[in-house]
Amino acid sequence: MESPDETDCPEFPAHMDDDHPGEECGLFGAFGCPGAARIIFDGLFAQQHRGQEGAGIAVSNAGKIRCVKGLGLLANAVPAGRIRELAGDMGIGHVRYSTTGGGGIAHNVQPLIGDCVDGRWAVAHNGNIVNAYELRRLHQESGALFQTGTDSEMLLHLLAAPGYRKDPMRVARACETLIGAYSFLIMSRDRLYAVRDPHGFRPLVMGRLGKGWVFASETCAITQIGAVYEREIEPGELVAVDANGMASTRLSRSGGGAGLSHCVFEIVYFARPDSRVFGHNVHQVRVSYGERLAEEYPVDADIVIAVPDSGNSAAMGYARKSGIPYEMGFIRNHYVGRTFIMPGQEERASQVDKKLAAMPETVGGKRVVVVDDSIVRGTTMRRRVRTLREAGASQVHLRISCPPVAHPCYYGIDFPTAGELIASSKSVEEIRRYMEADSLGYLSVTGLLSPFADKRSYCIACFDGFYPMETGSGDKSILDEPGGPASSDS
Repeated sequence: MESPDETDCPEFPAHMDDDHPGEECGLFGAFGCPGAARIIFDGLFAQQHRGQEGAGIAVSNAGKIRCVKGLGLLANAVPAGRIRELAGDMGIGHVRYSTTGGGGIAHNVQPLIGDCVDGRWAVAHNGNIVNAYELRRLHQESGALFQTGTDSEMLLHLLAAPGYRKDPMRVARACETLIGAYSFLIMSRDRLYAVRDPHGFRPLVMGRLGKGWVFASETCAITQIGAVYEREIEPGELVAVDANGMASTRLSRSGGGAGLSHCVFEIVYFARPDSRVFGHNVHQVRVSYGERLAEEYPVDADIVIAVPDSGNSAAMGYARKSGIPYEMGFIRNHYVGRTFIMPGQEERASQVDKKLAAMPETVGGKRVVVVDDSIVRGTTMRRRVRTLREAGASQVHLRISCPPVAHPCYYGIDFPTAGELIASSKSVEEIRRYMEADSLGYLSVTGLLSPFADKRSYCIACFDGFYPMETGSGDKSILDEPGGPASSDS
């Protein structure tokens, strides 16, 4: 891994909101773009919502890869003075929210850097490798030393293993060994790769910037830096770009399971409203969810308000369809950020109270419909309802623009274990009583999938418990093949 003098990792606390899933990670890469580090920084900044635990940028210049990264928000992890150290026109970057390896640990921050016999490689990953543990143990038994606690490091070990290193399709073969949800940006000293898993769980897109190419998790990052959006990286596609141009390869394995499995929570919650994800504008889909909620769960009320910011679009849709006026009932303090994970419930609740404030002038004496995107544990939403009551609301009706989250995610979302998910053990009526709300309505699965023509192409396992592929240690059959990791030593 990289030497200590090439990273800058100040300590910074992990954070998460009790009633929303932890964000995933955000990727950005550039090839053939002078001043690539600054471009990558701006692309990551547009995706800061996808991860706030850590960030990093790696750039290749004259065949040498350097990396600056650290814990915390992007501006803290990669300060302006350090960007000037990263000369070059090719690089990759990452903003992180941990799902594997834990948060608040500096050496888990990406891009991960590995020194191989044929040069240095850099890897940035969004998703979760479900057979990483099994592969890791196999390599450790062969003498490999792992430097991080993240599943992403497994790809570096595969790239370095003799059975893969001598293969002209080295990167493709390494990715085919992995089972799970992944979008990767991979960089050697002279080439940049972008790849999505065959199920297409996580988004990855590409665009043109002058004569160069850029890659990102969301289209908002492409447009915000002034690039022109080209297309999605297709599920199971590996794109490679170097001085000779661009080439596309299809991964040969299905990766376990069958068919496309786009993560619907990318649209429900993760993505920025101005992004296009899996071919759909996020804001428009969320508005349609609010409209559908108004049809499925109408109520006599005076105003509709959102839990900002992720509930804004659905609240607009609910108000539009119901004819109930849309008002600003909560004011968000944008300087609090995500709610910190703290050792005591009182400390965590204190941070929740600082994040949103109710407006008595808006909600006082009113029957209020509150629209939010999801409820995970329920503790935060319960405090929101109490806050509205204290501000004078006469009734509080909750409307949630997705079905009850009752099952953990194994594909890259930081959903808690089933025991921590309120919907795993309580009925909707029991949840309503716990929330102290006058009514509670969740969007139906039918409503969730209604905007999509390809309804079977979406993973909804966190709602229905039917996982599209294995969730455990992985497919053992791939470990015994000649030239595979079982016969190599990284």
